[in-house]
Amino acid sequence: MSVQIGNIDLGEFPLLLAPMEDVSDPPFRYVCKQNGADMMYTEFISSEGLIRDAAKSRQKLDIFEYERPIGIQIFGSDINSMRTATEIATLAGPDLMDINYGCPVKQVACRGAGASLLQDIDKMVAMTKAVVEATHLPVTVKTRLGWDDTTKNVYEVAERLQDIGIKALTIHGRTRAQMYKGEADWTLIRDIKKNPRIQIPIFGNGDIDSPEKAAQWRMEYEVDGMMIGRAAIGYPWIFREIKHYFATGEHLEGPTIAERIDVCRTHLEKSVAWKGPKTGIFEMRRHYASYFKGIENFKEFRMRLVQAGTIEDVEEILEQIHDNYATEMA
Repeated sequence: MSVQIGNIDLGEFPLLLAPMEDVSDPPFRYVCKQNGADMMYTEFISSEGLIRDAAKSRQKLDIFEYERPIGIQIFGSDINSMRTATEIATLAGPDLMDINYGCPVKQVACRGAGASLLQDIDKMVAMTKAVVEATHLPVTVKTRLGWDDTTKNVYEVAERLQDIGIKALTIHGRTRAQMYKGEADWTLIRDIKKNPRIQIPIFGNGDIDSPEKAAQWRMEYEVDGMMIGRAAIGYPWIFREIKHYFATGEHLEGPTIAERIDVCRTHLEKSVAWKGPKTGIFEMRRHYASYFKGIENFKEFRMRLVQAGTIEDVEEILEQIHDNYATEMA
């Protein structure tokens, strides 16, 4: 049975790419889409930044036809600002709007946004209602289990947000206090999915990093789909590998060195095309180590890649990497 968000059909068990700050930009989303991501989101965008017309916030609204279906995710602490930001973001033409009530970092949560709203559910409900009323698009929410172990209130959050019109809920299996430490706990996510009052899709997020775990947790926690974040950084093949395992119960062969280089090159080309040579090359530096993670004796090549200043330099190094590892990683 297909999972639906409004009129968006995501197939039987969708795999979603998480919105990650400084990661989930269009170049990264492109390589994830090519490797099987069913739905993606922009990096989270400040509502205040959109209203101020800040260049960085505006650029994050860029979406491309090949990315669909795609959601724009916004965050903020002021209800009126979130309403106005929703109107601005809707004009960018996404398929849905998403609200971030999960970001745990101090700069966001301690300013009354992101996971901070888990401490004030009434305000969260009012803010969500304002967003729902400000757009014709389906509205979804991403949040956490609660602020800390003593306030795991996402069960109430799910019911109340569904009642005012959200069309799907993604839950990260940690509290704000946990940040990204410890293990994600999906038991409360399962409880919410089993709640007979809940009719919207429930997606689980946190610690999905292998096909086996995805298959095991799909059965154990009975969610409608999964959102994958950190495991996709430098390894967009995670989506196709999970789908292959679901379909066959067997492992798909990991990427060859040629595939790693090809996807890295594509990511670089998209980055340069979108941001320009200087910024595009500079911001790719954070991805090289992840694309070639686990390859023995790679430190010298990694250092050269992060120091390369032109596309030609990077291309030359990638060719040398291919020549050096092609035989052993064919």
